[in-house]
Amino acid sequence: MKVLVTAQSEQPRQVMELRFGRAPFFCVYDTESGKWESVNNTINMNAAQGAGIQAAQAVERLGAKVVITGHVGPKAFRVLEANQAEVYLAQEGLTVEAAMEAWKAGKLQRQLQADVEGHW
Repeated sequence: MKVLVTAQSEQPRQVMELRFGRAPFFCVYDTESGKWESVNNTINMNAAQGAGIQAAQAVERLGAKVVITGHVGPKAFRVLEANQAEVYLAQEGLTVEAAMEAWKAGKLQRQLQADVEGHW
């Protein structure tokens, strides 16, 4: 299974990004191989509108079934939910790897709805 963590850089050892749609990078972890892949999200990060929806569509294209982020808005959440991706929120200051380890250990709570209002 693939798990996507929003990231400030391409490196999983760096601090994760709390914004879902406007995260500069997505770090995708494959639980079967144990390998990381970094995906540039600059196109969505700089979008005038619809960054969350476009990022959620990217999650589907990448095949991730779990998303770990800091915040997710209602439109993006609906797209993720429709694609059967589970959303977990992590706290500020965690690295991408630490957020992944917290998820593996069952320390992150699954979100059943968006945690912030839409921006547009």
